[in-house]
Amino acid sequence: MRDLKHDPRKRPPQRVAVIDADRCTGCDACIEVCPVDCIAKVRQHPESPGLQAFCEIDWDRCIGCQLCVRLPKAKADPYRLTVCPWDAIRMVPLTELIAAVDRLGGPPDYASAREPARLAAAQRQASLATGR
Repeated sequence: MRDLKHDPRKRPPQRVAVIDADRCTGCDACIEVCPVDCIAKVRQHPESPGLQAFCEIDWDRCIGCQLCVRLPKAKADPYRLTVCPWDAIRMVPLTELIAAVDRLGGPPDYASAREPARLAAAQRQASLATGR
């Protein structure tokens, strides 16, 4: 049986999810609905798992389905049912992902240590979007 959650994407999405770590509480709501398991929880203090955590997206696996932002709704539904209660997730076009890396937030030590990896992933996705 195929593992659909780890199959490579057939084509790059137009947009990928970006989580603002300063708004995220690590409630796991987005993790539960992600069909490709591209969202992971980051604990600020691994030795104290009950303290603040936030989530992070693996853009190389994100398919741009938007399920982490809002649940699908019927056209007659008068309100939008959001997944993230803190409005920490937004969809960003691949061409704007590099600029979004600067606004991801999070603890300063973690953000500065992860910036090279985040920037490299954003550059990979931007190159897929432009076909170069």
